[in-house]
Amino acid sequence: MEPQWDVAVIGAGPGGLAAAHAAASAGARTIVLERAEHPRYKTCGGGLIGTSLAVAAPLIAVPARDTVAAVTFTENGRRAFTRRSPGRPVLTMVRRDDFDFAWYGAALAAGAEVRQHAQVRALDQDAGAATVTLADGETITARVVIGADGSAGISSRHVGVTFDQQDLGLEVEVAATDADRAAYRGRVLLDWGPVPGSYGWVFPKDDELTVGVIMEKGRGAETKKYLADFLNRLGLADRRVVRDSGHLTRCRRADAPLRRGRVLVVGDAAGLLEPWTREGISYALRSGTWAGEVAARAQNPAELAEYDQRVARELAPEMAAGRRLLRVFARHPRLLHTVFATPMGWRLFESFCRGELSLAALVGRAPIRTAVNLLGGRAQAVGGPARSVGGRAQA
Repeated sequence: MEPQWDVAVIGAGPGGLAAAHAAASAGARTIVLERAEHPRYKTCGGGLIGTSLAVAAPLIAVPARDTVAAVTFTENGRRAFTRRSPGRPVLTMVRRDDFDFAWYGAALAAGAEVRQHAQVRALDQDAGAATVTLADGETITARVVIGADGSAGISSRHVGVTFDQQDLGLEVEVAATDADRAAYRGRVLLDWGPVPGSYGWVFPKDDELTVGVIMEKGRGAETKKYLADFLNRLGLADRRVVRDSGHLTRCRRADAPLRRGRVLVVGDAAGLLEPWTREGISYALRSGTWAGEVAARAQNPAELAEYDQRVARELAPEMAAGRRLLRVFARHPRLLHTVFATPMGWRLFESFCRGELSLAALVGRAPIRTAVNLLGGRAQAVGGPARSVGGRAQA
């Protein structure tokens, strides 16, 4: 029998809605299944780099809460310095409820149906279609399913995605006083943390500040202490907490699958994010868009391989470079702190944030590649040893 839909998308975050927009715009009968209801909160720093804006700005009105032209760097609260960009901003700050809701509207306008409060319980497929079973027992069939339901979601497990890096992020959003808004307007703070590979941030969102830290999984007590110390050090511990949340970020193994038969995974569900900064929105938007375009025109599962190839060509080198830089950062945080203080280091940071320079292109430059290798960031073979930060391996 003919499937009910050409494309079914599980999850209505940026990756899922970008996929739905692309598929529906190409004429595919598209449905999105979202367990919550938009607008809904999502734990996320909400800093958009230029690569994200390049995808989003032509399709939605980006709901910016602030634009950032200055960055303060600290090393566990010490050795502070601030760099400013006299030209275009380096980051755009959004709240995820606003940002995702804008994509929700764009997907609807493109012709996709978005069904909210639709909890997916099972995912199966056969030679003719993929079948999604909802919590109420309803089944939905589609020629292709795109999973965008996170790294712990059903679609990721169905495809068999494996991960070689897992980190715990803790975040609070606090009500900003007038003094806070004046101090942080147009400026973010990045702090290199006390544990190798960890860092913290303060992102301005007009009437709120997003304050968070991230550290390798398995150090829960240390992560909580880092966040508490960070807030105290900044004088923000007594602010009213609007939201307090945590999440795991998971980076895929380089040889992990992105597809199984008629089911593709994108964004977090595929473990697609930059390993050093753990930036994931640009990866979700790009992979979601590509998956939607491929799914709309593919007539059989073999044609979906175009998606795998696109990710391997454009995102895998970025992730590999990020892994190498993370190893250098974990071993030599003070050295990288010093590099960011130099005019050249700041220019490279600006170029990356604006989407003008990829990490792969940066690490590909001969002098930088040599330095990265000497500092412990040599490329590892696919399926090689797990990342080791602070003396402990992560599987």
